Amino acid sequence: MIDLLDQLADLETSMLADINKYIRAMDAGIKRINPGRKLIGRARTASCRNDFLTVMRVLADAEAGDVLVIDGRGGHLALAGEMFALEAHRKKLGGIIVDGMVRDSAAMQDIDLPVYARAVHPVAGTIQTIGDVGIAVSCGGIVVNPGDVVFADADGIVCGAEDELSALVHGAQNIMANETRAFAAFKQGTGLMDMLNFEEHYAKRAAGEDSDLSYIL
Repeated sequence: MIDLLDQLADLETSMLADINKYIRAMDAGIKRINPGRKLIGRARTASCRNDFLTVMRVLADAEAGDVLVIDGRGGHLALAGEMFALEAHRKKLGGIIVDGMVRDSAAMQDIDLPVYARAVHPVAGTIQTIGDVGIAVSCGGIVVNPGDVVFADADGIVCGAEDELSALVHGAQNIMANETRAFAAFKQGTGLMDMLNFEEHYAKRAAGEDSDLSYIL
């Protein structure tokens, strides 16, 4: 059986969202800090405010493929930076997501590890207070549980239990296949509306009838 993480690597977050518009998706305030590959992995969670000792704990405990998901509790000081990103890359983690501040954003541009955060700030937090690890956290307006599958690309971040996302993969793969055919049709000069049942769908909706917009390629 193909691993879910491998299947997600070929897809986009928007495709999963098209199958389930109620998918757990972080708000648009959590942004990609550096360019590069998609973020895919299982969540290793922590919650702390203006102190990154707890982030160091989960970073030390994390295993290859894990994604650090940090709830910054509305703090204003940086909870991660270049050194943490380098260590995460060395350990082959899937990425770092901070609902809060990070720093060293310029240096992170050259690190092949996806980093997402709410904002950047030059002042780091303290290293004294022990927060919570391995618990359900609030990140980007959604709940992320330890072990949830986290998937992020240029459009944003979604997550769910493995069975939740697995249930969306087949439909997302169908969307990808339809889009591949559509891109080929564009190259042949076909118009977008000619690829869709647009006129029929529009007329039915105007008449109050049930209808779905779909490709007719």
